[in-house]
Order: sequence, then C-alpha cells, then structure tokens
Amino acid sequence: MSNLKLLNKILRLTGMKITRFWFKKRNKEMHLAVKPYKNGCRCPECGRRGRIVRHATELRRWEDLTLMGMKILLWYAPKEIQCPTHGKVQETIPWALPYSRITYRLEWRICALCQIMTQKAAAKILKMATSTLSDLLHRIINRTRDSHKIRGVKTLGVDEISFCKGRKFATLVYDLDRSRVLWVGLGKGRGTIDRFFNECLSKGQKARILWASCDMSRAYTEAIKYHCPNATLIIDRFHVVKALNQAVDEVRKEEWRALDTGGRKAIKGLRWLLSMHSRNRTKGNTRFLNSLRNSNRRIHRAWVLKDEFEHFWNYSYRTSAERFLKNWMTAALRSRIPSLRKFVGTLRNHFDNIVTFIDRNLTNAVGEGLNRIVKIVKNRASGYRNLESFADMIYLTVGDFDIPAHIPSDLRTL
Repeated sequence: MSNLKLLNKILRLTGMKITRFWFKKRNKEMHLAVKPYKNGCRCPECGRRGRIVRHATELRRWEDLTLMGMKILLWYAPKEIQCPTHGKVQETIPWALPYSRITYRLEWRICALCQIMTQKAAAKILKMATSTLSDLLHRIINRTRDSHKIRGVKTLGVDEISFCKGRKFATLVYDLDRSRVLWVGLGKGRGTIDRFFNECLSKGQKARILWASCDMSRAYTEAIKYHCPNATLIIDRFHVVKALNQAVDEVRKEEWRALDTGGRKAIKGLRWLLSMHSRNRTKGNTRFLNSLRNSNRRIHRAWVLKDEFEHFWNYSYRTSAERFLKNWMTAALRSRIPSLRKFVGTLRNHFDNIVTFIDRNLTNAVGEGLNRIVKIVKNRASGYRNLESFADMIYLTVGDFDIPAHIPSDLRTL
C-alpha cells in the first residue's frame, strides 16, 4: 500500500483522492492536494456529468478537522464543465458546499461541539479563532434554517423567557409532542405571537393544531383563539397553582404584619409549609397547620381551601370537575379573604380553558423543561448581547430541525 492510500484510509477521506501532501508551520499543519474520485465533473444543480471546458489553474483551499493536534487543509483547482441542462458551471465539490471554505465534516464537528460546550472551548479544540468559529457556526445555522419549514404541528406551547438585562424578553413557541422549540421571537406581547402565526404557519397548518397550552397571559390566549380555530386551549396547571400559592402567601404576609414579635416567631417557616403539596408534607407539618385553627383562623382557612383545590386535578369527568370548581369558588368568596377573592376572579376569566385540563392532561411541563435547557445554554455563554445569536444556539440545541443531521452521514467524522 502506498503512503497516499494509507493516508487516505487513516483520514477517511470520502469521495476524493490524495495526489500529494506536505507539512507547514513546523509540522503543525498537513496540506493535502486532492481531487474528486470517481464522481468528479458533475453539475452542482442536477448531478449530471459534463464535458470539461477549462482546467482551473487557481487552487482553492478547504479547512478540515484537526488530527492529533495537527490541522488538515485540502487543496484543489475545480474545473469548469459544460452541463447539457445548466450550461457552463463549476464542477461540484463532494467534500464541501460550492462556496464554502470548510469541509462538511468540519461543519458537523463545529455544530456537534457547540451543542455541548462553549464556542470558546470548541474553538480551542479545533485550533481556530473564537470569532472565526462563531461566524462559521451562525452561517451554518442560518443557511440550514433558511430552507426549513415547520411541519406536522398538532400540540402547541407558548411561554416567555428573559435573555438580557433591562427586562428584555423573548417568546418561545414549542411543539409539545416532539419536545422541540419551533420559533423564537423578540418581545412577549400580542404582536410577537401574531408574527409567528402570520409568518411561519399557513392557514391549513393553523387549522390542524388541535391542542395548545400557555399561561394566563391574555396576549397568548387571545392570539391562539384567533389564529387556531380548531385548537382546544388549556391553561397551564403550573401557572394556576402558582397564582393560588401567591394568594395564600398574601394572607400569610398580611397576618405577619399584624402580629407582634412573639406571634411572628410562632408562625416562622410557614411560607414553605403553605406552598407545599399535601403528598409532600409530614404528619408533623399537618398537625402544625391544623393547630392554626385556634391561633390564626385566616391562615388556616386559606390553607384548607388551597388543599381542597388540589382535588380538581384528579377528576376524570368534565361535568364533575366544573361542579367542584364552582363550589370551591363559592367557598373561597365566602371566606372574605381579599387575595382569594381576587384569585376567584382569575378563575372566572379563564374558567373554560382551565376545565379543559380534564379532557387532556396537557401542561407546559415540556416547555418548562426546554426552558431549563435554554437557560443552561445562556448561562454557559455568560449571556448573549442580542437575540439573534441566542436564538441560533436555541435552534442548534433544542430546535425542531436537527441541524448537524443535514451533513451527509459518510462525511461527518474521522
């Protein structure tokens, strides 16, 4: 076996043949003169073979992966061919895109590394400048997603995240069935979510959305009702429970302000007990809360109502759930506790979209899990200055389109 064939096997160079090699920069770079092997002189548009019109004399360079700390660079002079369909064109390059300066497998390695580490660390591994890697990465992501269209969405989730100081928010739209982020937009108002429905979904796609989950923001609920006529909207359970916990905690705060030092010591640590789910409390916790019936009836009453509300999520029949919720709302109004009466008003405003939880136990839990990954991506980079760069990393990590998978499988790794 010749040295060139052995080198080709070691480097696993697919679709090309090495004609010679040399080293530079004190053996830190390996330069390879290559040419297409058994698939050259093809049109980049239709893939048909063409007649060679001109042999190029100017060599082009492509950067490849690093091997054992040595950077590999490929050199080749593409030919101009005459395609029967498209006329004079430059022959297709099997190891890279027509106007790219890096190979397919370097593109794949950049995407794969940046999914699990910072761009600075990936640049160090690949022996290139961080700014160069960042430019290449975002170019790959934008090029891949330009031709991507959202398909097959039936269950939608909407939530917002903060991405920068100064209360800057972004709206995230999820496919809850596939646990993927569909779209990222600047802001959290009605205009932002309308932009998603108008720009990213067709009329038929909107009609095929059957389920949707979001918080109690009127901007999101009204937009979903307007754009998705066939969708059943379900208010996220987490946000309903959060609103109830805040109402109960407001009762605790009011009583705390009215008590003296001795009374405050008696109810110290009550905040976490009141927000705790009944299945997570010990018998001692329950006895302590029951003792408030004699010492502080308002807090005890708020806690009892909160515990009773937990039964709503266990109903299997919608009619029974509606009856229970109406009875609970009546009891909460009779308690004459202002914060609970305010919570009842919230339930009335979203009553129909809360009881739909009984039809399907759909929550934004998948969305919250994706939010956790998005926050990891943000913290890993110590924040982003603009939403465009942040959105690109979200699409790369948890997007609905697998960006590294667009690289041909036989050209991905060494």
